Amino acid sequence: MKSITFDQTGKPADVLKLTELSMPELGPNEVLVKVIAAPINPSDIMFVQNLYGIRPQLPSGAGFEGVGVVEAVGEGVQMQTGTRVSFTSIGTWAEYAITHHRSLIPVPDSISDEMAAQLFVNPFTAYAMVQDSGVPEGGWLMLTAAGSAFGKLVIRLCAMRGIKTIGTVRRDDLNDDLKALGLTEVINTETENLAARVKQITDGVGVACVLDAVGGHVATEAVNCLARGGKMLIYGLMSLQDPVLNAGLLIFRELTIKGFWLTDWMRRVDSQTRRDVAQNVIGLLASGKIHMPVEATYPLHEIAEAVEHADRPGRWGKILIKP
Repeated sequence: MKSITFDQTGKPADVLKLTELSMPELGPNEVLVKVIAAPINPSDIMFVQNLYGIRPQLPSGAGFEGVGVVEAVGEGVQMQTGTRVSFTSIGTWAEYAITHHRSLIPVPDSISDEMAAQLFVNPFTAYAMVQDSGVPEGGWLMLTAAGSAFGKLVIRLCAMRGIKTIGTVRRDDLNDDLKALGLTEVINTETENLAARVKQITDGVGVACVLDAVGGHVATEAVNCLARGGKMLIYGLMSLQDPVLNAGLLIFRELTIKGFWLTDWMRRVDSQTRRDVAQNVIGLLASGKIHMPVEATYPLHEIAEAVEHADRPGRWGKILIKP
């Protein structure tokens, strides 16, 4: 079978290659999935560069999620072959992938392959983080990198819950689209003073929660935007720079700053919560209340072009790999 692999970590366009591998053998509780499509997420790019929470065991496959059809099942798995599923694994940028049966989510016919390929990482993270933010209806939530696929999902979820949102951007070309999704206010961090604008927007109170994916200077300034008792959830580090934290600000405003990683969140919540999130996410996608656009698709042999496209600024949709 054909698979995208890498023997050394580094810039994805340089180290990823198309490899012919033997078909993997199934173990107990495992499932063989024939891959239909898989997205390129920031976590995938970080993993190839050895900058993610999970370290690659070289040589390694790439890609963390996708959609496919169950081809074969191992001992102890009660699932019919031919079932279309969203799934997670390490090595979804391939013709076939092995995964644990607990990572499978059967996908209804009402959800397209393109949407199902993106079902897990961004929608589950967005839904879980909005839940963990604790921001009530009518409250203010701020998110950095608002124009990302994840940011757009958060905007839609907040709009549906009556949560007011402030989104940061570096360019103004997507502002109208973000407002149409339900973003209440947009701030360009390249041309505006973030803390001053948030103070103006919130009548001096600040926001109850910040969801940050950028780190560095933007995250440092975002802490200043928190209301008393507010919290920041950090789920990414796009700038590759740590924020600088003001201890006095944390103490006297009683602020909370914590990390968020979907893998750990899925481990610590109970099975009923996981099922509830899955049902809610699938329901929102099937109903069309949230949408995840695709900008382009690439075959496996064009992986270098695909990852370079995924890293371009100003994208309006996800890049997919289709074996």
